[in-house]
Amino acid sequence: MLNKSTIQKKRENLPELQLVRAFAILGVLSVHSTSYAATAMVESNYFFLYNFMNIFMKYGTPTFIFLSSFVLFYNYYERPLSKELIGGFYKKRLLYIIIPYTVFSIFYFTLLHVLYYPDRSLQDTILSFISKLLTGKAYTHLYFVFISIQFYLLFPIILWVFKKVPQLTKWAMPIGLAVQWAFILLNKYYLQVPNKGSWSLSYMAYFMLGAFIGIYYPKLKDWFVMSRANATSARMAGWIVLWISWATAGLAHVYIYYNSRLYGTQYNSTLYEFLWNVHTYLGTIVLLQLAFVVYRKAPRKLSGMFEKLGALSFGVYLIHPFFLLVYRQFPPQTGSSIITHMWYAGGFLTALFCSCIVVALTVRYVPFSWILFGNISSRKKVKPYIDKTSVAVNKH
Repeated sequence: MLNKSTIQKKRENLPELQLVRAFAILGVLSVHSTSYAATAMVESNYFFLYNFMNIFMKYGTPTFIFLSSFVLFYNYYERPLSKELIGGFYKKRLLYIIIPYTVFSIFYFTLLHVLYYPDRSLQDTILSFISKLLTGKAYTHLYFVFISIQFYLLFPIILWVFKKVPQLTKWAMPIGLAVQWAFILLNKYYLQVPNKGSWSLSYMAYFMLGAFIGIYYPKLKDWFVMSRANATSARMAGWIVLWISWATAGLAHVYIYYNSRLYGTQYNSTLYEFLWNVHTYLGTIVLLQLAFVVYRKAPRKLSGMFEKLGALSFGVYLIHPFFLLVYRQFPPQTGSSIITHMWYAGGFLTALFCSCIVVALTVRYVPFSWILFGNISSRKKVKPYIDKTSVAVNKH
């Protein structure tokens, strides 16, 4: 068993993870800001670009789940499992995840009620809210936090199993893929669970990938950090295969949606699942490698901006749909294609900058801001066994 000093030496700070969070939230904003354009602009000469931004950038949610798991297992795996540890874990989740989730569920549910259901009875309103709160459906993006909560419930159990049977940790990746695909296929042919994307089993591969890398990161670090010092023939071959496979799967993913939306081409639903899975699964590793490159090589001002965005990402995730909703109330009243394109681009910029400004100012000046946006101020870097960053959009 490693002693405490050895553990502390190995579990270094990982500020690069904030960059991965920044990349992930940019992906989410790209997908959400092009959701209308990807269908409305089918006749445009630039439809390929809207479709690309809407599909290729769909790595956000899987990356957040991967990061959340990575941080949890990185911080917790070598620690003695105790009631105090688990109690502290759930206390942080309650304060910094479930409370903000509940607050924003109330906010979005109330907003939609005022806009679209003002005549609904009080009883129906209450029942509807309870149902949506318990299923992550108060607004379209809150399913992600709902999934994260499910993983938080599972985490102590999986951690206990891995500590009890350490040999299983080496099989975490194939176990995750097997569970996820068993659920996908069972659901397709037998279960037919509605809104399967709101259930953690749909993302188990990413959670277990994060678990594997979090546990073995000290041994794997040299593979992730692409540098001249780490470059061996085997690693370089692995890096090339990884990036080519990721790009190929991503472009294929984009291509089938392009044909489907533009020409009505129909594909087997399993193909969509497969390409999305390969594209985003490999993408989590690519983004992690990219973060190390940007953190080391990019101008400090640029990497610092990504770090700040990563620190704000959970809050940005929660609030950005509100700004998109308001922005879309004022579409351009013109047939000019240039203005239309600018309007769609403006949606992305509005969601990004308005969200960042509101979250940053709230965290800085409003007492108890964690009620709205979680424990943002302390999520600047991953520290050894200091569990304040775990929702990887944290998520966390």
